[in-house]
Amino acid sequence: MRGGRARLLTGALCAITAMAAAPAAQARDASVRSFDGTQIVTHFFPAKGLAPGAKAPTVLVGHGWAGRGATDINGGTGKGTGGNMAIGDLHRAGYNVLTWDARGFGGSGGRVSVDGPDFEGRDVQSLISHVANQREARLDAAGDPRLGMAGGSYGGGIQLVTAGLDKRVDVIVPDIAWNSLVSSLYKADTIKLGWGSLLTSAGNATGRLDPRINSAFTSGAATGKISASDRTWFATRGPGEKLVSRIRVPTLLTQGTIDTLFTLREAETNYKILKRNKVPVKMMWHCGGHGTCDFPAGQPGRVEDAALTWFDRYLNRNTKADTGAGFEWVDTQGTWHVSAAYPLTSRPPATGSGRGTLPLSPALTTGSPTDAMSGSPNVEIPIGAPKTIESLVGSPELDLTYSGTASPAQTVVYAQVVDKRSGQALGNQVTPIPVTLDGKRRTVSRPLESIAAQAGPGTRFAVQLVPATMVYGTQRSTGSVTFSSAKASLPAGVPAKPGANAKLVFRKIARTKASSVRKRRRTMRFGLCARGGKVRSISVVVKRGRRVVAKSRRFNVTGCRKPKVRKFKTARKGTYTVVASGKNASGRKVRTTKKFRLR
Repeated sequence: MRGGRARLLTGALCAITAMAAAPAAQARDASVRSFDGTQIVTHFFPAKGLAPGAKAPTVLVGHGWAGRGATDINGGTGKGTGGNMAIGDLHRAGYNVLTWDARGFGGSGGRVSVDGPDFEGRDVQSLISHVANQREARLDAAGDPRLGMAGGSYGGGIQLVTAGLDKRVDVIVPDIAWNSLVSSLYKADTIKLGWGSLLTSAGNATGRLDPRINSAFTSGAATGKISASDRTWFATRGPGEKLVSRIRVPTLLTQGTIDTLFTLREAETNYKILKRNKVPVKMMWHCGGHGTCDFPAGQPGRVEDAALTWFDRYLNRNTKADTGAGFEWVDTQGTWHVSAAYPLTSRPPATGSGRGTLPLSPALTTGSPTDAMSGSPNVEIPIGAPKTIESLVGSPELDLTYSGTASPAQTVVYAQVVDKRSGQALGNQVTPIPVTLDGKRRTVSRPLESIAAQAGPGTRFAVQLVPATMVYGTQRSTGSVTFSSAKASLPAGVPAKPGANAKLVFRKIARTKASSVRKRRRTMRFGLCARGGKVRSISVVVKRGRRVVAKSRRFNVTGCRKPKVRKFKTARKGTYTVVASGKNASGRKVRTTKKFRLR
């Protein structure tokens, strides 16, 4: 389920449900021997409708934590609000699909190494060689299949790892993935205990975990810290800057604005590295991922459609496929926005200041293990409302001057951006702020987890400091901290108007024969849609050579979920050209043409 207060654990926990999926009859199952002899269970699905002897590109789809390879090839509707692709959608789009049980999960051997490059990464390299031997696989060279990758969470991380290891990967679409497990699970040297508990329990129930995973959780639950050796181990799991810096293939990063496990900052880090290296990259922030979507999710299917277009452009190598703006995001009202790139063109930030005293005690906490929530007691920093509508997109900044006493003196308080009208923490996000309470006056400056919201006259935001949140666990000190100065700034930027880059697309053109031999009437049907938003005042002109033979009344169209169908009837055979033109939200004229033949 997605939207409202539906639980959106599209990666870590929801992936367990994949184990109940009904096997598809057309799957070709195999056990692939990896580099160290470990057997990896795979399921290969030739592309739908593939003629005998024909070949197609292949997409590898990885599963989430504690899951196993998907086998329901009839699944998927393309109507979700997240970015985790269903294998059925890819299969119907004309791709071979390969799924597998990751090392240590399902029927595969070995121990779970959390997408370690030397283990799960090399496993997938063996799978790529396996795909190259499938008779339906299109090859770019001997042993090199035309290959894309999809999947969310654990299945997103392995894409970034593999693309950094193996040049045979041609395109990736990682959803709700990470850059570093240290910055995501152990931010500011503070264990994310809520998620740690859920993930460790699920992993132990369904897989064979490396002892380091349980070691880190045990010490984290007891002390809030993990050992230096465990920290080093986790730092080498997943892509990290080293492997992301090696990626040279087109990458569509989709991340959840409400994801408290792998936050927006993880996608931002990957995006900036790829952008710096001039890799074709696009980033989309959707209301989904690991957490609860308490906000309107926006247009269903938008992210999945973008992923299919990304594959069409870079896996099918269809240069006419329009991948749209370089950065898209949904705000807390469910409105999608676009920009050429991230970050946005900046405006003066929305700022505020405050002061106050915050009591600290193990009894004082708020939120749930996966979601931050507005809490009490707190110290609030009211944020001034802008005079015009602005986008608050990116990482807020917090500057504190404080003093206090507590036992132990080294502890953590937590900062979150709250919408005072709804009482919700924006994106359910919260950031740990380390403090030392030994009676001395000290300062600390920290960036907070990124947000995606709209602000304007009448909005009421505040940065809220709380003693503890269940996302990270209970407060471990007793005492109090006084903030003599607390200043916060929220990034303000200028987005393009919604639909500013919308383009007209012919959805379908059908050639039809005469419907009546006596009347010799021939009918051509075609659909028009607006990819990326709304196009208004559309006119359609049908030409035979240079001669205009038909015109339509003006009409509007929004999105591509329900194309506008138009008909043209004539008695004459021949080739016709359809020209459609209109204006998008930015006022720019857009135009598209298509030829068809009536026989």
